[in-house]
Amino acid sequence: MKTAKQIMKSKQPVKDEMDRQFQNSDDLWQKAESRLSEILNRYPDLPKGVHMHTDNYIFPSAAIYLTLREVTSQEKAYAVIEQVGIRNSTAIGRKLARLMNLPGMKGLFIRIWDPMTRRMFGQNSGFQNVFYPKKKGEYRMDILACPYNRYFTELGCPELTRIFCANDNRIYGNLPGIEFRRSGTLGTGADHCDFCVRKR
Repeated sequence: MKTAKQIMKSKQPVKDEMDRQFQNSDDLWQKAESRLSEILNRYPDLPKGVHMHTDNYIFPSAAIYLTLREVTSQEKAYAVIEQVGIRNSTAIGRKLARLMNLPGMKGLFIRIWDPMTRRMFGQNSGFQNVFYPKKKGEYRMDILACPYNRYFTELGCPELTRIFCANDNRIYGNLPGIEFRRSGTLGTGADHCDFCVRKR
């Protein structure tokens, strides 16, 4: 398992955003790292698949946000996490959009959703899903339970889940020749997250 220091080292874009907005960002960063260490100690026995999400995204986001919320408004603390999410997910979406112009890539993109979601967003990673029968040129899945919603809620910041829901839209919502549809998410108050990806 990664240490808090190792995880925070990988979050330099968040530190850069804090440097722009807070004069005492170094002190706040150290406090966030200490909080992250406490959170990691609170959840010592999570499965490996769950750690992929908690260690890379959920726990550091919560530690930084909760630390900032002690010294500034909730809106400003939220914006720090959100702005980094917007930049990162938009950049990924642009890269994927370029790939979609390669011959055969749109069909391959649809086909890889099934093995990808079962491996990265399935039961072993802390999700509960409904996987629909395969259909040529289309992939559908519902998420009934999600570690983002669960652990952000347990840590007292369920609102952060919305950022990661929105990141999906920025990554998949503007791909040429691909339609990405979702009517609701757990993070926005729906009882499930529905995913539908299909070729136009």
